[in-house]
Order: sequence, then C-alpha cells, then structure tokens
Amino acid sequence: MNKAKVKTTEIVQPKPRRKYDPVFKEETVALWRKSGKTAQQLSAELGISESRLFEWKKLYEPLDPASKSQQEKELAALRRENAILREQRDILKKTLGIISEIPRNVSNESTP
Repeated sequence: MNKAKVKTTEIVQPKPRRKYDPVFKEETVALWRKSGKTAQQLSAELGISESRLFEWKKLYEPLDPASKSQQEKELAALRRENAILREQRDILKKTLGIISEIPRNVSNESTP
C-alpha cells in the first residue's frame, strides 16, 4: 500500500497591530534625543521598529519646547516682515495710481 503524505498547513494568525498613544510616542522621541542612542538600539530596547521611530520623530520632534520657541520667534519675525512688505506694496500702488492719473487742468490741445 502506498500511503500519500498529507501535508498539514498551519494557519498563522497575524499579530494584532499594536497601537501607541501619542504621549508614548512623544516621550519615546524625547528619550531618543536625550539618550544619544541609535534608532537601532532604542528600537531593540522598546520592541518597536526603527522605521516607526523615524515616523514618530517627524511627527513629534518639532514639539520640542526649544524648537517650538525658536519657531515662534521666526514666525513673529516673518509676520513683521510681511506687514512691512504689505505697507510698501500699498504705497507703491497709491504712487502708481497718482502717477498714471491724467491731470484735470490739462486742456485738449486739438481744440482751439
């Protein structure tokens, strides 16, 4: 008798996706910056992927208080510059309007 080998397939359930709360993500990025560890070291310690660390860094690094205050200063400077440029533009528009006006007291040269 020839017995056929029956292959059993094992159904592998995918791991459930882990969800991390925003506080954890932000604290992880802060820890990474302060610790001086590489992404590989920190990801191994925390059990998360390196790519996930880099994604979180993009999201939460600008929220660092030092960079946030620097961004606020830069924003204020840009707003001041914008106000000055608008004022200059308005002055130029008015000047152009004045220059291009036809003077009222000029008589038509073709009439006697």
